[in-house]
Amino acid sequence: MSVHRSQNEKKITTHQLQEMKNRGEKIAMLTAYDYSMARIIDDAGIDVILVGDSASNVMAGNTTTLPITLDQMIYHASGVVRAVRRSLVVVDLPFGTYQGNSSEALRSAIRIMKESGAHAVKMEGGGEIKESVDRILSAGIPVMGHLGLTPQSIYKFGTYTVRAKEEAEAKKLQEDARLLQQCGCFAIVLEKIPAELAKTVSKELIIPTIGIGAGADTDGQVLVMQDMLGINKDFKPRFLRHYADLHTSITNAVSNYVSDVKAKDFPNEEEKY
Repeated sequence: MSVHRSQNEKKITTHQLQEMKNRGEKIAMLTAYDYSMARIIDDAGIDVILVGDSASNVMAGNTTTLPITLDQMIYHASGVVRAVRRSLVVVDLPFGTYQGNSSEALRSAIRIMKESGAHAVKMEGGGEIKESVDRILSAGIPVMGHLGLTPQSIYKFGTYTVRAKEEAEAKKLQEDARLLQQCGCFAIVLEKIPAELAKTVSKELIIPTIGIGAGADTDGQVLVMQDMLGINKDFKPRFLRHYADLHTSITNAVSNYVSDVKAKDFPNEEEKY
């Protein structure tokens, strides 16, 4: 079933996400990095658009999220914000802009909010970034947390495998989730953790949880748009469902265009002035 949202529909806010959790309505979240795609998914009814540092991978071709800069994140977020009528736009604070220095974290978050017009920021980590989270929240900037597999820490983990399978790490994740809620985060992304742990955390917390590879019992789900649309052929984790095969569709379309140009079939008589 397709859903097209009217231009007058009420904008999604952090308060509405909390109400959605309270009434048991799941939250749908996708990434976007540019005006055209953000316009499409906003019109299609997405609740939250994440301008993810995954842009480093899917837009710039880097192997990790680490290289992307604050200026680049602001560039991507600005285009997304200009497209959006309804969705809540959350922007990742990139690696190196908030860890270990709460003053720099606040400056980074303020730049994102002022220069892109975004509605919230997202940060990876728990107790180790508490001071930065507190500082940003004290300025009135909404913060979404992110626990479990935190890609900015990939070199510490050494692998993108499932996190918090061991009791000690699972316990720390639960403690970090409670801490982030206590600090005032409005939601937390739970990435690649056991489904039972995600269920426990989601039940325990008052604020919404958004899962990716964390089972069905989180309060919402997020995927990278290029993955769920089947643009990236090489990425096939268990948690990913393909809702389209745009890689094939686009390849065929471009191939047909090339053939028509080579055959002098495009443009035809009706396609010129």
